[in-house]
Amino acid sequence: DDLKDGGSTIFARVIEEIRRRSDTVVEVLIPDFRGHADDLKRVVDAGPDVINHNLETVERLHPVVRPSARYDRSLELLQRVSEWSTGIKTKSGLMLGLGEREDEVLQALKDLVAHQCRLLTIGQYLRPSPNHLPVIEYVHPDRFRAWGTQAEALGFESVASGPLVRSSFHAHELARTVR
Repeated sequence: DDLKDGGSTIFARVIEEIRRRSDTVVEVLIPDFRGHADDLKRVVDAGPDVINHNLETVERLHPVVRPSARYDRSLELLQRVSEWSTGIKTKSGLMLGLGEREDEVLQALKDLVAHQCRLLTIGQYLRPSPNHLPVIEYVHPDRFRAWGTQAEALGFESVASGPLVRSSFHAHELARTVR
């Protein structure tokens, strides 16, 4: 993030080098590049199979959870990827347990689908250190299952939802559905 291009040149070079050497499915987890379309386009043009950009939380909590990012900018990024390349799948992730309400989670899912996000992970927020936000709630596994079912009903092609799910969760299984 501290590079002028947000690291997009590095992402693109790595993708291109992987493509040159093998037929590996490539998924990249990228920042929002501060909304700079040229930086995002550089990554899209490199041709990964999946571009993952995590929304992380609901709109109300976004300024607290991700103070250097913007909810609308993250959604716009996912939409742009879909508009610029029909061959690249878009993926995002949400963390639960930060104090979000059920209606807010549902709205975030609807927002992601409306912005052409196709793949989704939903996991439990775990406080990485005392300097980070506290866990407000440990969400029951049944709720994660229900959110996964709801997300599929809304139109996501693939959903992984559970307390231990992270953005890379079962990426190898997802890779089978990409190509």
